[in-house]
Amino acid sequence: MRLPTSIAAVLIALALPAWADEGAPATARNYQQHCAACHAADRLGSMGPALLPDNLARLRKGEAVKVITGGRAATQMPAFAELLSKDEIAALAEWIYTPVTPAPKWTESDIRASRIQHTDPATLSPTPVFSADSLNLFLVVETGDHHVSVLDGDRLEPIYRFQSRFALHGGPKFTADGRYVFFASRDGWITKFDLWNLKVIAEVRAGINTRNVAVSSDGRFVIAANYLPQDLVLFDAELNLVKVMDATTLDGSRSSRVSAVYDAAPRKSFVAAMKDIPELWEISYDENAEPIYDGYVHDYRMKEGVAKPGFLNARRTPLEDVLDDFYFDQDYRQVMGASRKGEGQVVNLDARRKVASLPLDGMPHLGSGITWAWHDASGIERTVMASTNLKSGEVTVIDMKTWEVVRRIPTRGPGFFLRSHENSRYAFVDSMMSREASHILQVIDKQTLEVVKEITAEPGQTLAHIEFTRDGRYALASLWEQDGAIVVLDALTLDEVKRLPMKKPVGKYNVWNKISRDEGTSH
Repeated sequence: MRLPTSIAAVLIALALPAWADEGAPATARNYQQHCAACHAADRLGSMGPALLPDNLARLRKGEAVKVITGGRAATQMPAFAELLSKDEIAALAEWIYTPVTPAPKWTESDIRASRIQHTDPATLSPTPVFSADSLNLFLVVETGDHHVSVLDGDRLEPIYRFQSRFALHGGPKFTADGRYVFFASRDGWITKFDLWNLKVIAEVRAGINTRNVAVSSDGRFVIAANYLPQDLVLFDAELNLVKVMDATTLDGSRSSRVSAVYDAAPRKSFVAAMKDIPELWEISYDENAEPIYDGYVHDYRMKEGVAKPGFLNARRTPLEDVLDDFYFDQDYRQVMGASRKGEGQVVNLDARRKVASLPLDGMPHLGSGITWAWHDASGIERTVMASTNLKSGEVTVIDMKTWEVVRRIPTRGPGFFLRSHENSRYAFVDSMMSREASHILQVIDKQTLEVVKEITAEPGQTLAHIEFTRDGRYALASLWEQDGAIVVLDALTLDEVKRLPMKKPVGKYNVWNKISRDEGTSH
């Protein structure tokens, strides 16, 4: 539906960037005529995704030009090569990467109004509608055409495929029984999917630029971490809004993007890191949580000071530096995190303070960390944690008792994902941040801490993100190409077993490994 001319003119004026010159109005008119119906006049998205710099961070301008020119297969995005000149298309691409002024807002009313009920849960089967093991399913996120495939982890074959929102991010999160899974898209949409019935249940838009989503261990709450607006948004299990928590300092003088939020199941709480203020938040979903005493009091144990309820409110831990991402120890008492500057720290959630520094360089990706039991030269068993590095070609192995580096394992280049399984002697690491070695997966023996094999794709391609079957028998890798594939490897012999064609399969997630919090996978 086309907006009235007067309203459209106002919206176009609001969306014009500060550098607007004589050519910009023509670009704005082209946007209004050809793009606004799907992406909204304010570029916040509608049927199509939001077209804002932060939301488009993973799409290079050259790729955006290609999409505008030729359209996008299997979506409603048409080609404009015959309607717009090359210069007009280039100008549109440049414009959508320019910030909107003033900054867009997304209010509680907007959130509530955005909710869509796709399926009535009362009409669905209480048991799976397929014969596969529901706990050994994989969800494969295919960004090539914005779909998700459901794989049978026993037969290693697809059983279902459905269209997703644009640019899913942060990994899907499952309820404890594995029935429901929640996806978050870069432009704020949260999708609830019933894996047993293979149906989308409901959707809601939590924000404009969302980092990730977490699900409470009791299945009652879903929480979204946002860059824009700068807040945490809490929903019930049906994606009805419960509350919005602005990510600000206690006095409200500074606000922050939320780096990430994860469920700390044993603690019955969510833990969130702030990207721009040095604080770690813990939000309990236990009605019996201890009250929260913010600020300085003489002795909060003696109930001095003014408290707020511990249930669904933020308990703040001040830090020495911000955290961009983090990882929990096995009992979820301590958080290992690092900033983009590579300054790592260990934070005790009970003591609410930093207890150790982590000797990390470059840009460690602790959110992709794994743990395992390792025997040192004297045969003593130690629990170690390992992480990739986005700037340095190494896997850093850290003793989780002393917090000292056990080994720095050289890799082919900076990597993103490190994966293993509690039943596997191997850990797999990619070098996907390296132009020369993105096609190489390296296999590390978890006891010798040495690279024992390399698995390669064609040079120039990207091979990354391992996930194991429930029993650890097979390891699945992503050939991260438009006409890509899931590469199935025998986890014992490390030989290739088969390939399943996919459209740029950026990640795959096994239900059992996620809900059991297997030591070899991420949160």
